[in-house]
Amino acid sequence: MDKFPDQKRAVQYLYPPIDPFDQRLLAVGQGHQVYMEQCGNPDGIPVVVLHGGPGGGCSPSMRRYFDPEKYRVILFDQRGCGRSKPHASVNDNTTWHLVADIEMIRRELGIERWIVFGGSWGATLSLVYAQTHPEAVKRLVLRGVFLATRAELDWFYGGGAGKFWPEVWQRFVAMIPEDEREDLIKAYNRRLFSGDLQMEQRFGRAWAAWENALASIHSSGGATEGPADYARAFSRLENHYFTNGAFLEFDGQILAHMPRIAHIPGVIVQGRYDMICPPTSAYALAERWPKGELKMVRNAGHALSEPGISAELVRAMDKIGAEL
Repeated sequence: MDKFPDQKRAVQYLYPPIDPFDQRLLAVGQGHQVYMEQCGNPDGIPVVVLHGGPGGGCSPSMRRYFDPEKYRVILFDQRGCGRSKPHASVNDNTTWHLVADIEMIRRELGIERWIVFGGSWGATLSLVYAQTHPEAVKRLVLRGVFLATRAELDWFYGGGAGKFWPEVWQRFVAMIPEDEREDLIKAYNRRLFSGDLQMEQRFGRAWAAWENALASIHSSGGATEGPADYARAFSRLENHYFTNGAFLEFDGQILAHMPRIAHIPGVIVQGRYDMICPPTSAYALAERWPKGELKMVRNAGHALSEPGISAELVRAMDKIGAEL
C-alpha cells in the first residue's frame, strides 16, 4: 500500500508510526505458520485488520488508522503472504482456512468480541468471517468493497476496466496468445503455476502491474515493478482464489447471507472512482445492510492510501472509539 505516491499526502490523517508490542508466528495447521502482531493499548478495544489481495500482506502504515491509546490492533499476514510460511503456498489455502485462522487468533488472544477492519479482499474476508462467526464481531469497517462475484471478476479481467485504461489493458492482454484471451484468469493461471520460476515471476509482475496501475485515482497508468518474489506470491495467491470463485458456495453468496449480520453496525468507505472494485458493490451491500453506513468518497479510487479514504477511515475509527 505504501507504494502509491499519494501516501505522502494521506499520512497527515494518520496516527504517528508505532511499533508492535507482540510479534509471533502462529501455527494454524496444515503446515502453515501465520505471522501476527499486536500494537497500541494491550487493554484497548480489540480490532483485527484484514489485508487485501488475496496475497497482499500487512504494512506498517496499516497500524496508523487507530488511536493507539484506545485500540488494541491485531494485524496478520494471511496464509502464504508476507512473513507467513510457507511463502506463496496455495496448498490448504482457501477462504475457509482463513476464516478458521482468524477465529484461532481471536481465541489465542483471549478476545471475546472484536472490530473487524478490512479493505478490498480484506472486506470480502471480513464479511465472510462475520457471517460465519457473528457472535464474535462487534463492528465492521470496510473499504473498497469486493463481493467476490463473477460480475466483478468479469469487470476487471474481462475488459470492463480496460475500456478506461486501454493502453494498460493492452499490456496485460498482450502477454497471452490471442486464442487464450477469452479467459485471462485461466490463461494467467497456467503460467503462474507452470513450475518455471522465471515464467512465474514474469507473469506475476504483469498480473500485479495491471492491478497496481489502476489502484490510485492519481495514476498515470504506469506501475512500479516490485520485487519479483513478492509479485509472484501476490499474483499466484490472487489468481488461485479468483480461479476458484473465492471458494464460496455460490455466486452472490455474501449478499444472500447479509441477514446473518443485519444486527452488526458497520461503516463502508468507498472511492467514487474505484476502478478495481466499482461502487456498485458497496451500494448493493449497503442496500441489504440496515446498520451499514455507506461513505462515498469523491475524488478517490481504490487504494487505502488515497487521502480521502484514509481520512474517512480514521474518522470512522475515532467515532467508534468514542462510542465504545
